Order: sequence, then structure tokens, then C-alpha cells
Amino acid sequence: MKLIGSKTSPYVRKVRVILAEKSIAAEFVEDNVWSPETGVTPFNPLTKVPTLLLDDGEPLYDSRVIAEYLDSLPGASFLPREARARALARRDEALGDGISDAGILCRLERQRDAARQDAAWIKRQMDKVNAGIAAVSRSVASRRGAPMTLGDIACACALLWVDFRMPELAWRKDPALKAWIEPLEARPSFANTRPS
Repeated sequence: MKLIGSKTSPYVRKVRVILAEKSIAAEFVEDNVWSPETGVTPFNPLTKVPTLLLDDGEPLYDSRVIAEYLDSLPGASFLPREARARALARRDEALGDGISDAGILCRLERQRDAARQDAAWIKRQMDKVNAGIAAVSRSVASRRGAPMTLGDIACACALLWVDFRMPELAWRKDPALKAWIEPLEARPSFANTRPS
């Protein structure tokens, strides 16, 4: 398999963490989708990462699709079998991805010329990021010590992206979040996928 992505993407990191946790070998090909020379478009018409190329060349895209596929392979599973627990893990994955979505939209808006930035749009996205972080503190972090789920991975990757791109949010001041994230960050799967 071959994973195409950016080391700074929280969605790519989610997939890289799963690959590492399950000891699945995949070649990592770094690609910048914002570059006119991006090589991802022939494999993903949406020109987004992550894109996973299966051994037969078939592409999978969207981190949720890739994560579900990888989870179905032999080894550890991060999606519970019981319906309610599975739904909660998928909900938490959506929460983590939603924090990432809003954070990235805000960051892109802030990169526009100051005169063209929409302050209301930025506030709306930041409200989502902050509400999402609060929800992680209430629900995900409260399960500290429970088996790691796909929701934990997605939420951790989102909050660690916020650390990387928006350190001013200082979410680690929340004791529940700090206690929850530290054991995850110490895992080789997270430590070895930290963006530089």
C-alpha cells in the first residue's frame, strides 16, 4: 500500500497512527495538494489527502473511509463491535474531524489578504473549534484509560493539530484534556507522526 499525504494534516496523521498501531506497512509519499505539481489528483479527483493506494492500485480517499478499511484488516480494532459503542466511536471521530475542518477553514481564511478576510466567518469557525474542544473534554477525555477507539485517535490528532497551528488556544490548561492526551502522545504511533 501507499499513503499519499502531508505530515501536517490531522486527517493524514489519523491514518498514519492507525497504520502504526496495526503494524501495517505502507509507503508514505508526501504531497502538497496546494501545489500546481501535486501528484494526488490522478488518484483522487477531489485533490485531497489522505489518499491510500491499495496494492492493486485502487485508491481510497477520505480519512474516514480509509480508517474504516484499515480497521477491518487483521490486528487491533479501534471500532467496537457493539452497535452503541461503535456509534459513539464514530461520533467522536466526526467530532475530531469537525474540529480539524473548522480549524483549517479558519486558518485558510486568516491567510487571505487582511482586507478580504471575513471576521464573522473566522469567529464562526473558531466557535466550532472551541465548542469541539470542550466536547472532547466532557466526553472523550472522561473515558481516560479505556481502550483507544477511532474517536480517540481522531480527537487526539485534531487537538494536536490545534497545538501545532493555533497554540494560543492553550487547550492543555484543561486538566482532563492534559491527562488524556499525554499517554496518547507517548505512544510510538503518535510520537513518530508528530509534524516537525
